[in-house]
Order: sequence, then structure tokens, then C-alpha cells
Amino acid sequence: MKDDFTVVLVTGQGGDAQGWGNMQVTQSVKAAIERNHINCRIVLAENKEELIRGLQNIKCPIIWSSLYFFSGRGDIVGVPDDAEWVSDILDELHIPYIGPSGSTMKKLIEKFDTHEVMAAAGISVPEHTLCPPSSPDEIGYFPAFVKPNGESRSVGISDKSVVQNRDELVRQVRFIRQNLRQPALVEEYLPGREYTVLVIGNGKKREILPGRVTVDAAHYGKYPILRSDLRGVGLTHISLPEEHREEAIALAAAACDALDCRDHVRIDMREGADGKLRIMEVNGIPGLKPEKSWSPQIYALYHPIDDPYTALIGAIISAARR
Repeated sequence: MKDDFTVVLVTGQGGDAQGWGNMQVTQSVKAAIERNHINCRIVLAENKEELIRGLQNIKCPIIWSSLYFFSGRGDIVGVPDDAEWVSDILDELHIPYIGPSGSTMKKLIEKFDTHEVMAAAGISVPEHTLCPPSSPDEIGYFPAFVKPNGESRSVGISDKSVVQNRDELVRQVRFIRQNLRQPALVEEYLPGREYTVLVIGNGKKREILPGRVTVDAAHYGKYPILRSDLRGVGLTHISLPEEHREEAIALAAAACDALDCRDHVRIDMREGADGKLRIMEVNGIPGLKPEKSWSPQIYALYHPIDDPYTALIGAIISAARR
């Protein structure tokens, strides 16, 4: 027997760039929800009005959105001027939703803000500067890593993201401003191993599952960094970590508390030159491709059952309901 509420999956043209994936992925999430004996509907919307129309006559909805916001642009996350935040709309309508609150989502999109919140709480993050300041000479750490402040899926990342001097820094900041139309985030370059941590649930029932991220060295260029062409295509491998497990769990728990994360987030970390982990990013709408996304891969490692994907989707919904 199905439950007396309905999970409404909200998606649109920006679903793949912003959130868990395209319509095919959304259909996979819907099928998994229904295997958990829960009602599910998909609402396609490109603005507030279409969302409201799509929610009409749905009994007891709880929303799970693949979109941070509605916008005329579907290619990047970097917040455009016309952004209508889905969480703001749902808060206004008093409709519950799965995932972090609107205020948290906005901090997670802007990576500099994420770093600032965590740094203020004493959580290990890279040294970081937004843009650079008026004089790039004020950057006191080279090599540095330059990336868009508001992207996901490694958009804008290449070997040129690692800069060794002022001239390279200026060129890469200019590239991000001109091509992605957003500020650049300059960080200290973290040369070590990469980890990602799946967090499901809240409070005492929160489950924190670290994974080690590896890529065949033949796919790297000059630096062992995750470019966009390495993501979501089956080239990354997730394994149980042999080192840093407790450190990663403690960092992820502290980050979720500081940022008020809820239900389902994924936290990316990397070793610094000193061998200690630093948090690079907190993803508020992690990918949910059944086989290629990191959340399902990590969950399957810790839950070796017949259908871990269905169990993962059910666990996220149960956490949100509680």
C-alpha cells in the first residue's frame, strides 16, 4: 500500500547543470520512489507560475527539486540576475521540501561564502580569496587554484586552473569572468588525494559515509585534478578509504552543523601539502545517476544489498519526513 503523501520531483532545463541530472535521471529517481511504495509525480517548470500550476490538485506534496533556481539559462549554475530560487517559492507557499533550506542553498552555491562560514567555525578549508583583490600581488599562496565561484561538475576547471605566478592568475581570472560571467574563487592548490563524503539524514540519525575518489592517471593532464570531462561519464572510481576515514567523518559532521545542511548533501575534500584534509565544496543537490553519480556509488559500498539505489532514495525521503 502506498503512503498518503506524494513526492513531487521538480525539474527543468537546468536540471543537469544544477542538480541531480536530466529527465532520464529524474525518471530513475521516480521509479525508485515508487519501489519504496510512495506516490510520485514529476513537474516540469521553468518559472514560479509553471511550478504553482504543476502542484495544483496534488495531495500532501513534499517537493524534491533538481533545481536550485529557475532562470532563462540552463547551462551553468553561476547565479544569474533573473534567478527565482525554488526554495524561496516553496517557503512562501508553505510547502515542505527535501534538502537544505533556501538560505543554506544560497551559501552552498557561492563557494566563497561556503568557505567563509566553515572557516569561521574552525573547519579546515583552503586559503581562499574572491576574485583576486585589486592587486593580485596580495595573493600570498602559489601555486594557487582558480575556479568559478558558482559552478558544479568541475565546469571551468582545466590544467590552466593551477597557476604558478601572478600572470597566470590574472589570465585565468579573466577567463572565468569573460566566459562564465561570474567571479573567480582563488584557493591554495591542494596537491593530495581526493575524497568525497555522502551525508544522509539529520541529527542522531545522520549517516556519514566517506569515499576515496580516483581516476586512472592516463586521463589526467599536467595535474591530477578533476576536469569536467572526467565527471559523470564513468571515469571516476569510488572506493572505501584506507586513510582519513575518521577525519573525513568529523569534518563532514562539522560542516553540516555549521551550514545547517539537511537530508542529503555530498562534501568534497582533498589533502593539502601537509597531508591533512580540507573541504573544497559542499553540494546541496548531489547527482543521482544510478550508476555514475557518487552518492549512489558510495551508498552501495556501505550497503551491499540487492538494490542499494532504491534504498538510498528511500533513506533520503525518510530523513526528510522525520
